[in-house]
Amino acid sequence: MKVLLGKLLKAREITVVGFLFILFILVGAVNPVFLNMENIILTLKGSVMYVFLAIGMTFVIFTKDIDVSVGAILGMCAAVAATMLRSNKSLFQIIIVTLMIGAIAGLINGIGITKLKIPAIVMTLGTMGILRGLMFVYTGGRWVENLPDYFKNASQAELFEKINIFVLFTLITVALIQLYLSKGKKGKYFAAIGDNIDGAVLIGIPVSGIRIAAFVISGICSAIAGLVYVSQVGFVANVAGSGTEMTAIAACVLGGVSLNGGIGSVVGAALGAVIMNSINTALVFLKVPAYWNNTISGILLITIVVADAMIHTYLSEKARKERLSSKSMKIGEPLNTDRREING
Repeated sequence: MKVLLGKLLKAREITVVGFLFILFILVGAVNPVFLNMENIILTLKGSVMYVFLAIGMTFVIFTKDIDVSVGAILGMCAAVAATMLRSNKSLFQIIIVTLMIGAIAGLINGIGITKLKIPAIVMTLGTMGILRGLMFVYTGGRWVENLPDYFKNASQAELFEKINIFVLFTLITVALIQLYLSKGKKGKYFAAIGDNIDGAVLIGIPVSGIRIAAFVISGICSAIAGLVYVSQVGFVANVAGSGTEMTAIAACVLGGVSLNGGIGSVVGAALGAVIMNSINTALVFLKVPAYWNNTISGILLITIVVADAMIHTYLSEKARKERLSSKSMKIGEPLNTDRREING
C-alpha cells in the first residue's frame, strides 16, 4: 500500500489533477456557478482544441524540438476548411484536404530541421510567418462566415444525450496515443531520441525519420484543432489560432513534459491543456477585465509549475534517501552475520 501511494504521489498527472481540483474549488467558492456540471462540461468542450495542439506538441518536445507554427497551421487549416464548407464540398473532402495541409506543413518543418539543419525555433517561426501571410492572402484579410449549420452543430452533438462527441473522441485519442508512446516499440523512439540522441543513433533508431514524423504528427493535430475551431466558433477570423502555440507549449510544461526532451506523457499534456482553458474560463466567472487575462494566466502558470516542481523534488529526494537507507541495511546484514560467525 505504501509503495502504491508513493507511486501515485510521484505521478505528475496526479498532481496536475490536484491543481485542477483546487482551481475549481477556489473559483467555485467565489462564484458557485463555476462548479455547475453544465459549466464543467462546457470547459471540457472548450479544451478539445488545446488538447489536440498539446498532443502534437508533446511528440515534438519529446524529441527535444519545439514547434511554434502550430497556431498558424491551425489558422490556415481552419480557413481552408471554412471556405470549402461554404462552397458545399463534401465533409470527406474537407477533412482529407485539411489534414493534408497540416501534414505538409509539418513535413516541411521536419525536413528543414533535420536535413537542412535549421534550428527548430527558427524553422517553425519562419513557417508561422509564411502561413500567416498565406492565410491573409487566401481569405483576402476577411473573416470566413456563413458556414452551414450541420458543421457548427457537430460540436454540440452528444452520445446517449450525455457524452459530447468531440470530448469522447478526444479522450479515446489521448488514451490510444498514450498507449502507443508507452507500450509501442516505435512509440518509445520519440522519448529515446529526446533522452539521448547519440545513444538512439548507436542502437539503430532512425533519428531523422522519427523527428520528421513528430513534426508531421504535430501538423496533423493542428489541422484537427483547426476543424474543431471551425465547428465550435462557427466562423474563422483572420487571426484564428494566434497565440495558441504558447498555450500548447504551456500545457505540455504544466503537464510534466520536459522541454529537455524524453520525459512526460500525453495524458499530462492533455490535463495541462484543460487547466489552461479552465484558467481562462475562471477569469470570466471572476469578472476579471479581459486585458488582465494574459498577466494572471502567466502568474498562475508559473505558480503551478513551481509548486509542482517543488513537490516532485521533495518526493524524489525522499525516495532517494529511502533507497540509500534500504541499501545500507542490506549491506550491513551480511557483515553482522560474518561477525557472529567469526566470534563463534
